[in-house]
Amino acid sequence: MKNQKLNKVQKKAVEAVDNPVLIFAGAGSGKTRVLTHKIAHLIEKGLFKPEEILAVTFTNKAAEEMFKRVQSLLKKKNVSLNIGTFHSICSRLLRQEIHRLGFSKDFVIYDVQDQTALIRLVMDELNIARSYVDPKSVRNTISFYKNKLMDAEDAKRSARTVLDKTICDIFKKYQSALKKNNALDFDDLLLFPLVLFEKFPDVLKKYQEKWKYVLVDEYQDTNRPQFLFISSIATAHNQICVVGDDDQSIYGWRGADIRNILDFEKTFPGCEIYKLEQNYRSTQQILNAASAVVKNNEVRALKELKAMNGAGDKLGLLETNDEMEEADALISVLEKEIKMNKRTFSDFAVLYRTNAQSRALEDSLRRNGIPYKIIGGIRFYERKEVKDLLAYLQLLVNKQDTISLRRVINFPPRGIGLKTVDKCVQEAKKCKKELFDVLGDPSKMNIRGKQADELNTFYEIISKYNDLLDKLNAGELVRTLVDETGMLKHYKKQDTPEDLERINNINEVLNSVDEFMARNPNAMLTDFLEEVSLLTGIDHWNDQENRVTLMTVHSAKGLEFPVVFLTGMEDGLFPLYNCLHDKQELEEERRLFYVGLTRAKQNVFLLYANNRRRAGAEQFYGLVSRFVREIPEDHLENINFSSALTRKVIGSKRGYAKMEVKRTVTVFDDFRVGDLVEHAIFGVGKIMALSGSGENQRVGVVFKDGLKKKLIVKFAKLKKVS
Repeated sequence: MKNQKLNKVQKKAVEAVDNPVLIFAGAGSGKTRVLTHKIAHLIEKGLFKPEEILAVTFTNKAAEEMFKRVQSLLKKKNVSLNIGTFHSICSRLLRQEIHRLGFSKDFVIYDVQDQTALIRLVMDELNIARSYVDPKSVRNTISFYKNKLMDAEDAKRSARTVLDKTICDIFKKYQSALKKNNALDFDDLLLFPLVLFEKFPDVLKKYQEKWKYVLVDEYQDTNRPQFLFISSIATAHNQICVVGDDDQSIYGWRGADIRNILDFEKTFPGCEIYKLEQNYRSTQQILNAASAVVKNNEVRALKELKAMNGAGDKLGLLETNDEMEEADALISVLEKEIKMNKRTFSDFAVLYRTNAQSRALEDSLRRNGIPYKIIGGIRFYERKEVKDLLAYLQLLVNKQDTISLRRVINFPPRGIGLKTVDKCVQEAKKCKKELFDVLGDPSKMNIRGKQADELNTFYEIISKYNDLLDKLNAGELVRTLVDETGMLKHYKKQDTPEDLERINNINEVLNSVDEFMARNPNAMLTDFLEEVSLLTGIDHWNDQENRVTLMTVHSAKGLEFPVVFLTGMEDGLFPLYNCLHDKQELEEERRLFYVGLTRAKQNVFLLYANNRRRAGAEQFYGLVSRFVREIPEDHLENINFSSALTRKVIGSKRGYAKMEVKRTVTVFDDFRVGDLVEHAIFGVGKIMALSGSGENQRVGVVFKDGLKKKLIVKFAKLKKVS
């Protein structure tokens, strides 16, 4: 492997080994290339064996890409590399060592839903009303404490109000309940290795000797526990390389500490620092605009990005009346880009600050028949039917998991109600047994008839498949379980479109187990559940689909697109209103805007609305975002468009003026089957079916390449062609 494809600074950073290395990698400057070349360099030069290298990043997608690139550089398929996310690396470590803390190695990982469900149970046991404090709020507060390395006792010592002390009481009992269920939450995955390192020095020494060179991607996003995990291992040998960009530190709200990268030199004295300032993604216009904004932050390292892709076009700026017109303006620009620059739908990303903004944008895309995909909606593995199946699997591998047990004991419905479950809970407490263990003897709880039979059946099914864990292939085991529990039959009986989708989703889980086993022939069901629990929304993103991508700016981190739309560019929305008067939070919002701009390769369009309907208010009057005002005017081009909306002021009962908005159609043809029509995006097609008349007419059109679309004529702007 030669470093000929690296520029001078990249090459120096790759070959620097004797001292700790800090690489400031500006947006689009090839940080993944540097990381992967560095790993390959360490191995090829014989400096370290593959298994002695630990590389940590933040998403499974990034870890997978790194692994494939290193394999390609080394021209080897079987390389035993430790590349993964913080959570997956820590989880692997805990499977080996957690018995020292009183857990068994087949612990389950609770997601946000499971954590909240457990907190509800804890609050019920403590007689704390949900009207007094919301369980979701409690979960967030507990997570905040854990990120600050505080246990329940530490938190209580700093508590000031009665409510704070109550949450600390919940925290203490919640942590005990997790242990009783042999379960960890996401924060525990990061904290427990630190507990092991502190209580058992031999464990720390073991991993210091195991991982002799450490590399960390996106170092600016590390929180306190992640920082301590890395520094605990690396300070023993000082063989560490971290890569990041302080200007892209956007996760302060979940504990990330920008000081970790800015103070790296203090943690690892004598480190070598490299700045990657050549940008291979964006144009100079985009970089100049982004730099002009982020330079207004005081807490940052200086850097100047130079585009390798030429000057490029100015950033488009569109002023609109409201969110409906904003969506129409976006479609107008998108159609023009497709016509003039021969772009495809997958070239476009529509970014917004909050998920609530997507509704008007989705409405407009649907009306115009434009395919799109939302990142960050309900994740596949959070859907009810999928979660139910996963709860069964979690219970199989860990019969102590009462949250999963409660979820599936009456699914599919088998007549086991809450009163019956309460009887079982009381019996378990009285006998000091696990909840699952008392299910096999219903008569002891005075449960008779059908309920007793169903409890016995449930107990026997779980026991049987628990015994089969080591004997059956995971894919075979899961398919047999699904069949025996009757969950597919349950949805088939309902026979609605929603239930058909649920059946498809369950089958998709079965397929994913098969695919996982094909990739990992020696894996166990526990390994599959672990992979699923650590997936993020972006891990499901498929950049091969020809669809417009919609997502928050946070979700777009690490991605790139030829064209980016940044919507909702108003003060109070981006930046958010509650950040306007907090200097630290405003600087993070500015970094978030910088991230949004630098996702674009060729074009950026900024859109803002003078009026916007917001939750809890009839109308919100917007002022263009200060971030837009911080961009020099010579980098911006005002774009005009013709709106299809008309507005009329109407009175209301209380005398307040209201605005009525109507969509107008200026050109309209009454079409017939066989007509050739032209669509701004799909081109020329033939009408094969139609229904209705006038502006309510719907048409079925077959376009070139056999693309079939159902369109409402009122919105589709179809034109007859001869």
